[in-house]
Amino acid sequence: VLMEHGHVKPGDLIVGTDSHCTIYGALGALGSGIGYTEVASVWVTGKLWMKVPTTIKLALTGRFAGGVSAKDLMLYLIGTLGADGCGYKSVEFYGSALPRMSISERMTMANLAMEMGSKCVFIPPDEKTSEWLLPRLKAPSSYQPVVADEDAVYEQSIEVDLSKLTPMIACPHQVENTKPITEVIGTRIDQAFLGSCANGKYEDLAVAADILAGRKIDPRVRLIVTPGSKEIMLEAMRTGVLAKLIESGALVTNPGCGACAGDGGTMADGEVSLSTANRNFVGRMGSNKSSIYLSSPATLAASALKGAIADPREFF
Repeated sequence: VLMEHGHVKPGDLIVGTDSHCTIYGALGALGSGIGYTEVASVWVTGKLWMKVPTTIKLALTGRFAGGVSAKDLMLYLIGTLGADGCGYKSVEFYGSALPRMSISERMTMANLAMEMGSKCVFIPPDEKTSEWLLPRLKAPSSYQPVVADEDAVYEQSIEVDLSKLTPMIACPHQVENTKPITEVIGTRIDQAFLGSCANGKYEDLAVAADILAGRKIDPRVRLIVTPGSKEIMLEAMRTGVLAKLIESGALVTNPGCGACAGDGGTMADGEVSLSTANRNFVGRMGSNKSSIYLSSPATLAASALKGAIADPREFF
């Protein structure tokens, strides 16, 4: 919501009690999660002590194949680098593939980088950033792109060819427990949750709706759709995306965090959920005897149709 209303712009330093404040890096800002005590200190003093992190550079090349997305990229990276692979480090994204990536995809990348331990994320502002952000700023003149120094030093540089990626799944009960979808196809699910700050954006809903349009979900599956904000819900209403989702058998809830944080969609003992959220820890969505798998919106939609984890590439 902060980003939608123009409260985040390149060069801003934003802290909050949500650990996924790293999402603000999608617009070239420095966002970082802090504790409640630290927030109180910021309110009182207007100051905060922070150690300057070292930086890991991620260069993205190639193009995603049909059915593969930014969520799959991040699950791949989290599985490869580990939950603490970027502990208290800044992560910067570059590469020939980056200009083609939408703001929505960049938000997903910046959001999920936290699951590698990142302190903050930086995606250099470009033409897409200005096109998306300028109409939202109350003072467009305040938009000042920020870029890294030409002689910037990186602790590590990693190159990823997007064309070589496949749909990925994070298996219970850690986000870093990722596997290619071919290793988990057929795993039955009781619930599918489309939402969260990682994948509750309009583009995410639209991808799922395109797969579900004209089809019905498996009657054994509860498909819960929670738009990330009121604005996203309204756009999905105007474009017919919500209609496609509802007609397929989905239950659309009020905007917000939804089942990601246990608000609705509570899991019972032994149940299995496939979620587009960013965490799958024990008990996060209900019973500590339930299981959560994480996927992209495309994989989630394909799986809701089959009643089990399914490969979305057959729909592309």
